[in-house]
Amino acid sequence: MVGFTGTARHPKALAVRLPDGRVALSQRLTTALSSIVAPRLIPQTGQAFTKAGDPYTPAGGDALVEVVAGTTRHAVVTVVRLR
Repeated sequence: MVGFTGTARHPKALAVRLPDGRVALSQRLTTALSSIVAPRLIPQTGQAFTKAGDPYTPAGGDALVEVVAGTTRHAVVTVVRLR
């Protein structure tokens, strides 16, 4: 995980680095998953953008998430769990 949208206390989606190096935003997090991820977020200053131009807040730390990503041009990324 490289960042998030929303606030650090209530993240809406995560910015994740995919195996091919691209950064993509996940689908909206469930309330339960958001509450588990939030304490692990360490917001960094500034704003970053995915290659598609979607803005997100960069985050540091060691949070690792498991995702399911589609293989189409506009891959849908779904966060499954925090590892």
